[in-house]
Amino acid sequence: MWPFKRKLEKRDVATGYTAAILAARESYIAGVSGIAELTATVQTCVTLWESAFALADVTGTDLLDRKTMALIARSAAIRGESVLLIRDRLIPCADWDLSTRDGIPRAYRVSISEAGGSTSQTVLAGEVIHLRLGVDPVAPWTGQAPLRRSSLTASLLQEVETALRDTWQNAPMGSQIAHMPEGSASDMAAMRAALKGRRGASLVVEGVAQATAAGMNPNAGRSPDQLTPDLQRAMPAETLEAARGAICAAFGVLPALFSQAAQGPLVREAQRHLAGWVLQPMAELLAEECREKLGSDVLIDVGRPLQAFDAGGRARALSQLIEAMGRAKELGLSPDELGGALKAVNWGGGDSLA
Repeated sequence: MWPFKRKLEKRDVATGYTAAILAARESYIAGVSGIAELTATVQTCVTLWESAFALADVTGTDLLDRKTMALIARSAAIRGESVLLIRDRLIPCADWDLSTRDGIPRAYRVSISEAGGSTSQTVLAGEVIHLRLGVDPVAPWTGQAPLRRSSLTASLLQEVETALRDTWQNAPMGSQIAHMPEGSASDMAAMRAALKGRRGASLVVEGVAQATAAGMNPNAGRSPDQLTPDLQRAMPAETLEAARGAICAAFGVLPALFSQAAQGPLVREAQRHLAGWVLQPMAELLAEECREKLGSDVLIDVGRPLQAFDAGGRARALSQLIEAMGRAKELGLSPDELGGALKAVNWGGGDSLA
């Protein structure tokens, strides 16, 4: 028999601890700051991107379903780029590094998140879809998020909202010093006990004799001293509004969209601006990448699902165009002559303007 006692080894293992450490490390390497991203302004802009891409019309492939499109938009808004591994479906990659030749990616080492950790694979550039926004000429293989390109404004927004949160959390808002007439010690103790813990009612109960001994020379019946800080001089509302507007502009969202006085025409113009100048160019970049990697004619339309156009103006333009065509037929104009007239106002093809 073995002369020594067998000891059982015991280990304390936290479920998912390794996965949490790996996820934190991946976020650190990816450069996700998590500062201004926690504000409602940024999350609202990100949600607009995400919802618009989820509604987009995609033709030419079944891989870009609505869930994948929403994920691509959120990743592009937060990180400035999105990498998806091409298999029987598009698999989002949590982290990646790559090798280049002539500034063009040639191979990727991607990490795919799993419930118990992550797996790593080395693949060629043709096996991944890599969407990049705000490309830096110094490093054209990486993208930059709007918050990174406007990091100073993002930091300002974070500082202002943090300061307001700390002020409302710690400052004696609504508190006051009440000057009470002198009474017995038991009466004053009972008064203090009655007011204890009532934040916003009174902070200190001070007797007239105590204030006189301190050289304050109070008068009986004077109004209480307010302890609420005067935030109006620091202009937090104006600073916060300016920071929010700048962040919205960085995401391509017109700040007037969130105005309380916004009306229907303004909302439509804001939607048109977001779809035409930000989301549709992103969709074209993604479609071009998919055409190159998937080998099919992929088209992505963001404007039609969002109704980002003036329906009344289009109807009037169509009516005038039909009327002009009928008038041209009455005058006996040839199709070439009508085409030349349309080309002169940028309504025809081949004018090098459309």
